[in-house]
Parts: sequence; C-alpha cells; structure tokens
Amino acid sequence: MTVNIYDDINKLESTFRQTEEYKNLEQAVETVTADKEAAELFRTFRDLQVSLQEKQMQGEEISGEEMEYAQKTAQLAQQNPKILGMLEAEMALSRIMDEVNQAMTRPIQSLYEKM
Repeated sequence: MTVNIYDDINKLESTFRQTEEYKNLEQAVETVTADKEAAELFRTFRDLQVSLQEKQMQGEEISGEEMEYAQKTAQLAQQNPKILGMLEAEMALSRIMDEVNQAMTRPIQSLYEKM
C-alpha cells in the first residue's frame, strides 16, 4: 500500500486555517494592514529583524548602533496596540505549530529511544 503523506499535509493545512488562533492572526494582520502607520512600523521592525538575522548567520558583527536601533524599533512596535495584538496572536499560533512539530517528530524520537 502506498502512503501519500501530502494528502494528509494538505488536510492539516486546511484544518490549521480553521483554528481560532489562525483566524485571530488573520484578523490582527488585517487590522495592522488597514492602519498605514502601524503597517509601516511593522514592516520596518520585520525587515530589521531579517537583516540582523542574516548578518548573524553570515558571521558578521552587529554594531552597537544597529542593536540600539533594533531595540528602539522593537519597543515602538510593541507599544502599538495593533502590532502587539498581532504579535500575541502569532505567538498563540506558534504554540499550535510547536505541538504539530512535536507530534511529527515523535516517531523519530521513539526510534532512537530503542537504541
């Protein structure tokens, strides 16, 4: 019997989109997007995070100025109630993703536990 795991993955994606956590994040993203100032602040915050992560992955030093700017940008973003709500909704959704990941790795862990 051939197993097509991709059918199950697609079903999981569909179910994931129906969760309250996903719908909350979707609404929060729409709320931030509708507020031009909040959307611009979030884009700046996100782009800065990505840039700093790329530098770290490439082994580059992050300057004190860059760190200070990143901290100030993060503070501003978290002080915005719309952005904060979106980040909180994302964290709630991340918990579900962590649980799914744990469930997916459980069979592999059990194989190694037999050693």
